[in-house]
Amino acid sequence: MRRLVAPPLAALALCVLTGLAPASAADGGPGLGDPYFPTDGNSGYDVDRYDVHIAYDPARPDHLTGDTTVTARALTDLGRFHLDLTGFDVSSVTVDGRSARSVVREGEHELVITPARELRKGADFSVRVRYSGKPVGEGWHPMADGGFSINGEPHSATTWYPANDHPSDKATFRLTATVPDGWSVVGNGRPGPVTRPGPVTRDGTGHRTFRWYEDRPLTTYASMVAVDRFTVHTSELPDGTPVVNAYSPDALIDPDAEALQEDILGFLASRFGPYPFSSAGAVVLAGPSGTGPVDLETQSRPTYDTGLFDVAMVHELAHQWYGDSVSFADWRDGCVAECVATYAQWLWYEHQGDDLDRDYYLATVQEHRTDPAFWRVPLYDPGPGRELDSALYARGPLMLHALRHTVGEAAFFDILRTWPTRHRYGNASWPEFESLAAERSHQDLRGFFTAWAHGTQIPPDRYLFPEGLSGLARG
Repeated sequence: MRRLVAPPLAALALCVLTGLAPASAADGGPGLGDPYFPTDGNSGYDVDRYDVHIAYDPARPDHLTGDTTVTARALTDLGRFHLDLTGFDVSSVTVDGRSARSVVREGEHELVITPARELRKGADFSVRVRYSGKPVGEGWHPMADGGFSINGEPHSATTWYPANDHPSDKATFRLTATVPDGWSVVGNGRPGPVTRPGPVTRDGTGHRTFRWYEDRPLTTYASMVAVDRFTVHTSELPDGTPVVNAYSPDALIDPDAEALQEDILGFLASRFGPYPFSSAGAVVLAGPSGTGPVDLETQSRPTYDTGLFDVAMVHELAHQWYGDSVSFADWRDGCVAECVATYAQWLWYEHQGDDLDRDYYLATVQEHRTDPAFWRVPLYDPGPGRELDSALYARGPLMLHALRHTVGEAAFFDILRTWPTRHRYGNASWPEFESLAAERSHQDLRGFFTAWAHGTQIPPDRYLFPEGLSGLARG
């Protein structure tokens, strides 16, 4: 069933009420064809930049006002196209400054736009959408004191701005957010100037506008915004990269844990290559009540629940290389992010002196060797609804540790460094990771990955206990 969006001008009413553009008009399609989320995104254009303006007043915690411009390039002739947006009342839509001929809502998150003039293949264009209302969707996290955060995976962007909501279409991101005095806004990237958009009221209060700029391509689920009465700590990495750590009022502030962040980034850089973004830091949104979201690898500034802890920081910061800088091609590829980020935790344990072979790998294998359910879900293409299945976190590091023993130390860490260099700021699939591993190790790994990444039962012993692990297993 279609839900119509009221246009800003009476002249558009008839066009909106008559529905979509003629059937002969070119259309990129309502989705990019992801096998798990077929209606996500649109195949007809490629986004270059999001420019998101929002306004929020904690006195009205169920209302957000937005004004977003999406700059993109047409990949085919477009008589109409789709943006993903969940909820809100849309008051106006313009394409290259002209009011859209029609704007129609379809399904849970489709905003179908017919521009005044058909867009030709190769043309750059901009879409401006003005909207307001109650944010809805899985990414919306209201805070007890009136603030909020918006983040989540696989979907959260459409909770607060119109987007081509699929990991394969990455774009730079600008956020401009206005809130009352006493409140602050945190987003992705580097902070910009904070200004006052209007006069101070008679009682001495007013508003402030915060700006954040992410100058490296960002996948939509890695975008975030948070409004609260933050305590903000700023510093720099040794290379001058700015670090911004923001804590909500009830969050745990631990100076030692905060200082460890720099050590963890340095350690991960030694394994994966240089840190890929122009800013770093964290936003800690929940206090002891647990009102905030779970930890998430929001780009350049991960989101944490309650406080900063070394294992959580290692995982989310590893995602800056695996998941954010290099994002997966579609939702079958979750292992290329989650398996590696979880193994990064193992590497951190090893860095602290732990024995990965005996205490982690062999102990886990022995615990689950006779448990068929543990091996049932494949790591690549785990299935719709399982895109972030626990298997990626539980078995992913086992597979990577077995790969390390199969190809040897030098080849293994060469693979881990080459991946984020070769695909920097782009997208790549798990099958491409398998090909890279074979290329850099000069080995035929088809049997290994068939057993570990594609199989649904415990791998044969020749893959489960490669050289270096076989002797320990017998012992």
